[in-house]
Amino acid sequence: MTLTADGPPPLLHPRQPSIALPAQACDSHCHIFGPFARFALPDNRSFTPNEAPETALRQLHDHLGFSRAVIVQSQGHGFDHRAVLQALRDGAGRYRGVALIRRTDSDETLADYDAAGFCGVRFSFLAHLGGAPDLAAVREVIARVKPFGWHIAIHVAGHDIVQYAPFIGEIDATVVIDHMGRPPLAEGPEGPAIQALRKLLDRGHVWVKISGADRLSIKGPPYRDALAIPARLVRHAPERVVWGSDWPHVNLHGPMPDDGDLVDLLGEIAPDEKTRRRILVDNPTKLFGFA
Repeated sequence: MTLTADGPPPLLHPRQPSIALPAQACDSHCHIFGPFARFALPDNRSFTPNEAPETALRQLHDHLGFSRAVIVQSQGHGFDHRAVLQALRDGAGRYRGVALIRRTDSDETLADYDAAGFCGVRFSFLAHLGGAPDLAAVREVIARVKPFGWHIAIHVAGHDIVQYAPFIGEIDATVVIDHMGRPPLAEGPEGPAIQALRKLLDRGHVWVKISGADRLSIKGPPYRDALAIPARLVRHAPERVVWGSDWPHVNLHGPMPDDGDLVDLLGEIAPDEKTRRRILVDNPTKLFGFA
């Protein structure tokens, strides 16, 4: 059966970045889908992605200069983690994973995921991905993964970071805010959402992924209208910032971003090589437990 994806596929031939990445650079947020003949999509998925298997991700990373990555389980595959599990096996230390966990998942499942290389669990609060989860269930899952030392990835948008700041602040584990909390761009780097995020960063257990500038941008490529926000976050807490491509850029309906452009934005967000090495190598190594 031929599937019709909800958006265009990623660019097949992104350009080579102008900046050279340091050895052991990590793409801290990406996804894989398929191959569908082997890893079929579930009927109850919230969207239909294009096929984007680990082999394509590896080719992209080799082209851009990444030797490590964190593959985030997506609701496109739902709770079927087979594709990411296979990638973790094939990567042999190249990848770590972030899982989607239900309160009904067994202790054996969690232990198997941990042994395979998963290091975090993600909760999405976005309407098109199912809406806000039951916080009691979230707390239960957090307690169950705590013995493994996993981080808690939080995916919010708009002013949700303000609304959920008390909940996030009370989490007794390392927390990672995906995509800078997807704040309203019009409010700029000093708006309520970014102020709330900076206060959370000051608590010491909260990190942020400066991914998704292309999703924030109003003007489009090369997305410079969205750079003030990640640059502000890097200046505020460079020791708790990581970067991710968000490949293959699902749920976008306009032109696909060029991943070479996204990498080069780091040269403007973090102009000095020392800070870029921190964001791409030192911080991910610590946060995700790379060898």
